[in-house]
Parts: sequence; structure tokens; C-alpha cells
Amino acid sequence: MRQGPERAVLIQSVPRADEDSADSLSEMAELLRTAGALVQHRVVQQRPTPDQRSYLGRGKLEEVIELVKEERPDVVAVDGELSPRQQRTLEDRLGVRVVDRTAVILDIFALHATTAEGKLQVELAQLEYSYSRQEGLWQHLERLGGGVGTRGPGETQLESDRRLLRNRMGVLRRRLRDLDTSRTVMRDRRLASGIPRVALAGYTNAGKSSLMNALSGAGVDVNDALFETLDPTTRTIAHGEYTILLSDTVGFIRSLPHQLVEAFQSTLDEVREADLVLCVADASQPEHRRDAQAIAVDEVLDEIGAGSIPRIQVINKVDLLTESEIAALRGRAASAMLTSSITGQGLEELRDRLADLARARHTPIDVVIPWAAGDLVSEIYRDGREVHEESTDVGLRMTAYLPVPAARRLETALSTRLGLRTDGSAA
Repeated sequence: MRQGPERAVLIQSVPRADEDSADSLSEMAELLRTAGALVQHRVVQQRPTPDQRSYLGRGKLEEVIELVKEERPDVVAVDGELSPRQQRTLEDRLGVRVVDRTAVILDIFALHATTAEGKLQVELAQLEYSYSRQEGLWQHLERLGGGVGTRGPGETQLESDRRLLRNRMGVLRRRLRDLDTSRTVMRDRRLASGIPRVALAGYTNAGKSSLMNALSGAGVDVNDALFETLDPTTRTIAHGEYTILLSDTVGFIRSLPHQLVEAFQSTLDEVREADLVLCVADASQPEHRRDAQAIAVDEVLDEIGAGSIPRIQVINKVDLLTESEIAALRGRAASAMLTSSITGQGLEELRDRLADLARARHTPIDVVIPWAAGDLVSEIYRDGREVHEESTDVGLRMTAYLPVPAARRLETALSTRLGLRTDGSAA
């Protein structure tokens, strides 16, 4: 889909037409636009469940067949997930390429992947998607070819295809594990530093990257497109005397393909291992859509094992609202923080909240460092916050807030070398 604008017919099968289904259809059209296709026509079928064989019922399928003959689109896209059988039937009947929601999202991810790790993750997700679909085809052909004494060259080719796909997926997983080893070393260093880690999470295009830029001054690329950020970016935010690490990673979406969640495990570790998650929402979205997107974000956080991490809801882009709309939003979402990456509204308050998190990760010390232990004084100034000193006859009395790991190291040094604790008492 990336060779210039393609013409698309978009179809959807839903039990009933409502705001959620309309939003899903519009979102699918936006996904197609991001992938490089323009939707010419939309066709909606209302039935309890999609047809197991052809996705569409007989009458609606005939309608789409005629539409395809008249309009000659490049692709027919389905707002949903097709089984291999449904996809084959539609392509046979329509005579045109058919893609489902997962395929389009994977295509966008391939378009936006820039780093070596991102490209490997996307390729793995695409191969897992292809393997699951071809597995259905393989099973179908094996049933036709069936049993002892009837196996011929055709089945040998199927086995070869399977083996090639499995081997390539194995290679990709090993390469990703190797890359994750170095990422783990970096995460361990961050953990040892005692600096709290905060992750931005939210629906795709909610304004996470622009919020990161506004908070940190980082030069993260910002574009008005779905899934613009795939590779995790971590920046340092200093506020007063305290520092936090803020990570921006891939945006979420309803029905996020499981293959992507699996392939992007190492990237999603930035969220899973955070001390706090900032759940970013788009203030300009209608309330019902924002609520549905929040549910989708919660589901992904639960799926990746981050559901229990403390979180703050941040509703960004309030510069797109009127004063009366902002006041109404404050009434409906009293616990949320309202921000604008453009005007700076709410950012200082958000930085204060993040500094409070950093302060809570520090422990107070009150200790006298003998004059002979000047190296410990240097360590306190290096690692500490709100450091104060006072000369005494026996040494330098110091009060400060230290990250818990640094306080433990200091206590060990004092106990081992001087027989003291960090509260000044004898060990």
C-alpha cells in the first residue's frame, strides 16, 4: 500500500450501527489513509455475526461485487479480522486484493519502523500473522490431500514453506533477544541509579510525543499520523533538584493485533517496568470516543502486565477547546490533569507531580562525616538532593535526600569504615 495513493472500498459487519461502530469505521479509514490508501466507498452490513465463509451475507456480498466492478478499486479493506477462509472467499468473489484491520496496522508499522530493532519487531509480527493465516490454508489442503499413501510433492512444498517461516521467525526472535540484552543492561543501570521511570501510554495520535517534547525539551519527531512513534525514546526531565526518566513508546489502538504485542515485548518493557504511567488522552475527541479509547488503553496495559502500575490520567491538547469546554471537562474528569503541549497549560503542575514521585524515591539522611572521609561527602553531593552541611569539631554534619540505593551504599560505607549509621547513631 505504500506506492502512492490507492483506491479502497471499506466494508464493515456489525450487529448494530452505533457510535462505537461508526468510530471504528472512521478510524479504519484513517488507518488506510496513513497506509497510503484513500477510501472511495464505505459499505456497512448489520447482522449478528459475520458470515463464517464470506464475511458478508449473500445480498451484501453481491452488492460489493457490483461496486467493485464499477469502481475498480485497488483494495477492499475490512474493518475487522478475517479468517483465512473469509479472506480467500472474498478475494475469489471480488477479484481484488482484500486486507483486514490487522494487515493494515502491520503495514503502517512497517512504514514507520526506522531502527534495526523496530524493523525486526515488525518483520516478526508480519511473519507471525502470515504463518497463522497460512496454517489455515495448509490444514485445508492437507484435508484435501489426506492420508497415508496419498502424500505427494504438494505436501512436501507445504512442509518446506512451514519450515522456512518457522526458521526465519526463530532467527528474528534470537536477534531481538540479543538486542534486548543490551537494553536490559541499560534498564538495570537506570534502576541502580534510583531515578524513577515514567512511561507515556495512550491511544495512537493522542499527543504523547508532543507532551514529551514539552516536558523535556527533547527533539522527538511529532506528526499528525497514526503510529508515528514505534521505537521507544527515553529523556531526562529535571525539575528543581529532582530528575525522572520519561519514556515514549508505541501508541495503542482498539483491537491491537496480538502479533504486535508479542513482537514488541522488549519495547513495551518500558511501560511494564515503569514506576508510573501517564495515560495520555486527546481532549479534542468526543467524550464517548475518549472513553472507548481509554478502555482500549487499559486492556493493552492489562495484556502486557502493566495494569497494576500507578497511573495519572493526562488529557492533552486542551488548547483545541474553548474555555467553557475546558470547564466542563474539569467537571467530568476531576482527577485528570489537563495539559497543552502548545500553550504550556498544566505542564508545570505535571512536572510538580513528577518531582513528587522522585522525592518519594529518596530517603532523608542526617550524618556526621569525619574529616578523613571526604570521598563520602563528594558522593552525597553527587547523588543527593536538598543537601545541607554544617561544620562540627569531628567532621561535617550533612542532611540530604538520597536515592534509596545510594543511601544504602552510604550506610554500608559508614558502617564498614566508621561504625556509624546514616542517622548518626552507632552501628
